[in-house]
Amino acid sequence: MNRHTAFAALAAVLTALVFLMPPVAQPVSYHDFADRRGCFGMPNCLDTASNVLFLLAGAYGLHGLRRLSARAGQRAFIDSRESRAYAVFFFGIVLIGFASAWYHLAPDNQRLAWDRAAMALAFMAWFATQLAERVSVRAGLALLPILVVAGLCGVLYWAWSETQGTGDLRPWLLVQLAPMVLVPLLLRLHPARYSHQRDVFAVLGLYGLALLFDLGDRAVFAVTGGVVGGHTLKHVVAALAAYWVARHLRRRKPA
Repeated sequence: MNRHTAFAALAAVLTALVFLMPPVAQPVSYHDFADRRGCFGMPNCLDTASNVLFLLAGAYGLHGLRRLSARAGQRAFIDSRESRAYAVFFFGIVLIGFASAWYHLAPDNQRLAWDRAAMALAFMAWFATQLAERVSVRAGLALLPILVVAGLCGVLYWAWSETQGTGDLRPWLLVQLAPMVLVPLLLRLHPARYSHQRDVFAVLGLYGLALLFDLGDRAVFAVTGGVVGGHTLKHVVAALAAYWVARHLRRRKPA
């Protein structure tokens, strides 16, 4: 079995395992976050305001791409076309900042769908960047629109299922799970084309930590004596992961 076949097989197995599970309903209490304090007339102050970090990280990444393309001596990209998927990623991060802040002002499923759509755009674009760098630029760019559409369809399916009273999170779980499982396999199967590849694992680790903070929203709020909730820290750490991607591009060189 060659590398491409092994990767495709694992992707197929992962997808099958997710959809062989029974439908996963979103908890009724999902929108009831631990920290509901307001400030300056803003409801859910920290959960809302912390989204400015996504705006900053996304803007920093887009600005970095512009500088890298203008600097002839900088070799962040062996093939300049690779920057396209990164541009979509950082644009998605900016959208997360707006959509997540809008959601936290008045949490409900409709607003959450927009938040998750922006997240799906960022997840799938980052996945495409890794495919472009590890498999081929052509494959990564060809799969970019397919992955983005698949991610958005997963969010739309969940939103539709909620309106039918049979909420099903499985496609959304796959959107989040696929990059975290498949990117490490890509790194294992394909040689690095750039330096500082540990940054990729740092990005995955930071997002995994962000998910843990989210799951422990109330526990973190209790442990900190009501200073900050886990969901706010999720925003902080997830935005740090996006910043780490931009930092990686500024540091790396062709291997």
